[in-house]
Amino acid sequence: MSEQKVLTMKCHKIAGGKSCGEALISCDDMCFYLVEPRSGVVIEKGHALEGRSIAGKVLIFPSGKGSSVVQADGLYQLKMKGTEPKAIIIQHPDTVLVASAIIMDVPLVDGLPPEFYQAVVSGDELEVDADNSMVTIKKRT
Repeated sequence: MSEQKVLTMKCHKIAGGKSCGEALISCDDMCFYLVEPRSGVVIEKGHALEGRSIAGKVLIFPSGKGSSVVQADGLYQLKMKGTEPKAIIIQHPDTVLVASAIIMDVPLVDGLPPEFYQAVVSGDELEVDADNSMVTIKKRT
């Protein structure tokens, strides 16, 4: 039986809510318009997550990219198909991504300490509690 190591860290709430899911980390900025809505698979050529699904994941990436229309429409299409991320953790908030997450009711946080980014890996179980400004990493040891 495996043991769990739990790390809880403070964050800054941008869009409220609470959600749990598997961490999926990208070193590239995200544009949700370049994600296939039916599957949640990233279709942007050369993107760090190209060919991987963001559906139901806690998505971690530096910042958003793209105009307000494509970012909001991309996240809307994912939400309508049920393939949106469970929550988003970013390092550098931008107005377009913030507005899109608020409108689409996807928890969005930033302001995590460097220790978070050193500890978390794709596949870890994360709980994002934006309302209480906390992120919990559950690691199997």
